[in-house]
Amino acid sequence: MGGRRFGGRRRAAVGVVCGVLVVAVCGVLVVRVVTRAEWWQVRHSVTAVPVSPLADVGPPPGPLATSWQQSAPVHRGPLAGYNSVAFEVAYGQAVLASGSGLDVRDARTGAARWSYRRMGWTMLGWAATGTRLVGYFERDGDRGERMMVGFDALSGAELWRQSGETPASVARTTLRWPAGSDTVLTTDGDRRVLYGRSAANGARLWTQRLPEGCRLFEGAAHASGSVEKTAVLALECGKGPSRLIAVRPDTGAVRWTRSLDSADAPEVTVLDGVTLAADGTALRAYRDNGDRLAEWSGENVCDDVICPAVVAGGRLVVAYRPDGARRGEQRLEAVETSSGQTAWRRDAPEYAALAAAGGRIYALRPRLSSALLPAGVDVVAPADGATQTVAAPFAMDPELDGARPWLAAAGGLLYAAVPTATPRPGGAARLVALRGGSAGPGPAELGGTPAADWPDACALLQRPDLLAARLDPDSARPDGDRIGEQKLPHAVSCTYQAPEQEGLPDVPPLTVAPSGGPSEQPSGLPAEPRGSASPERSGSASPSASASGGKSPGPGGDGGSPTPEPSESGTGTGDDEWGARSLTVTVKWVAPTGQAASALMESLRAVQSQARRRTDIGGDEAYELGPTAGTIAVRVDRYIVVVTAARPLGAASRLARAVAVGLAGGAGRSPQPSNSS
Repeated sequence: MGGRRFGGRRRAAVGVVCGVLVVAVCGVLVVRVVTRAEWWQVRHSVTAVPVSPLADVGPPPGPLATSWQQSAPVHRGPLAGYNSVAFEVAYGQAVLASGSGLDVRDARTGAARWSYRRMGWTMLGWAATGTRLVGYFERDGDRGERMMVGFDALSGAELWRQSGETPASVARTTLRWPAGSDTVLTTDGDRRVLYGRSAANGARLWTQRLPEGCRLFEGAAHASGSVEKTAVLALECGKGPSRLIAVRPDTGAVRWTRSLDSADAPEVTVLDGVTLAADGTALRAYRDNGDRLAEWSGENVCDDVICPAVVAGGRLVVAYRPDGARRGEQRLEAVETSSGQTAWRRDAPEYAALAAAGGRIYALRPRLSSALLPAGVDVVAPADGATQTVAAPFAMDPELDGARPWLAAAGGLLYAAVPTATPRPGGAARLVALRGGSAGPGPAELGGTPAADWPDACALLQRPDLLAARLDPDSARPDGDRIGEQKLPHAVSCTYQAPEQEGLPDVPPLTVAPSGGPSEQPSGLPAEPRGSASPERSGSASPSASASGGKSPGPGGDGGSPTPEPSESGTGTGDDEWGARSLTVTVKWVAPTGQAASALMESLRAVQSQARRRTDIGGDEAYELGPTAGTIAVRVDRYIVVVTAARPLGAASRLARAVAVGLAGGAGRSPQPSNSS
């Protein structure tokens, strides 16, 4: 009996052990076969549609129109600092690269061609050389599990994959790492050795040990760059100054090395025949053989970003901040690459990016002017710096993170990448392809709109409107504006102040009948606010139109506002509520058509961290910008106006209604409307 009992226990124990082993084996199989299987992790599409390269030419000087656009959401992955979106146009394709993966589109139409994403992985780097693209991926939460994948750039077909090595000096702001001559540069964990790996099949081609005591920077903003024949990388060398090393991508042979004046990671740009490096003490330009071409001294010569630069017509053209200049002040300078002599220089606005094609230089300016809504593009002649400014059909805020402003020109198109705050909360980068637009009756600086079509900002509010808001109608301070040689004939912005002393006549508060019936106010407010079109943009609010003030509601329970605005007694006894105050009305833009104005309004909404639709303002559409109700942007047909009034609560909303009514009735406009409407 005892033996049988013991044997039964032993069999039971063996059964338990076997069961545990089966569960463990199944778990391992699930992890290896299911959770890490390619079939659910990878989202990969390819194409067999041929594509041809684009001609090296951009659009002619003149008005610009949007040909197509595409947004790429910012991938906020687990590794901080690698949340950028970058772009490239080559071989007739536009590449959108982000932490999510690769999205390749037809550069002419924006149509999707191929894409690659890995679920649960983040793309932390990409390289392009010839007709090959290589992506570097790490598994979220496990940096030790990494993978490089090579692709045919034209079809998206996977060519090879390899694990173990890491990219050599990824630029954190663009996720780009050096490549050229069909070779990508990689390194090991210590970052003291360079490897050349074939972009066609992944095979290792060469090994180059870095100078003793030096290694590649890790996580630097932009400490490397490359063209097909040269790759330049920055090295940190203990306590000494950093160095630059230039190598041939095909063989790994060292072309030259140079020591810098700072131990910090420099910002490196590699162009055809020229390398630029800014190390916080100066911006230096080197020829292909490492000889010094030019130098611009100054701690903030490039601020915290790369100085925009291109090579065109045998000249290096650089936008930089002169030593001692204030923020926003820049200089554009052309240096002969053969002699190092300055060909010309001129003061310039703060350019965010440069591109060259077809004998022209294109310079992206975040704002056409300090008061106006759109961004601008300067078309510069490399020979003498002569410039023509044109309005861009979008607004931008270069302070948004997620994408460094970028510009390229090819195939008669101009490609601009700008950061946006939408979709929230992560934001995105928007790639806009611009073509030459129809020439209007007005100048290109104004998008083809005649200057006479611009209303007078000081005529958009009537005396009763201002008195009702307890503002002094006689305190109007007009501000004009000019773009290059084009001066606007009327005030673009008008600021009103509260009276220094009381004594203004009592005027009933601004109200709109809740039923939508006619207002009884002398200013002729709208009987019923017109419905708004789809949310659109109006470029970013200018510095003078920064959001402030209280919550946003419409007076008297006017429909469409989330909460009611406090009404005013109009008795002249609200000093504590009103306090010191002012109001600014700014005509941000007059577009050639209502459709163009609507698209610009949508871009304004896209670059705002907070933008709420207001259906109670009137006009065609209106938005409340910023965290409070102190700034209202309203569009009436092709006119976009921003009203800023910090106090009292709801003042901006009330006066924006009055502006909308005035514009609809022709207030401030030229009596002879142009044929551009």
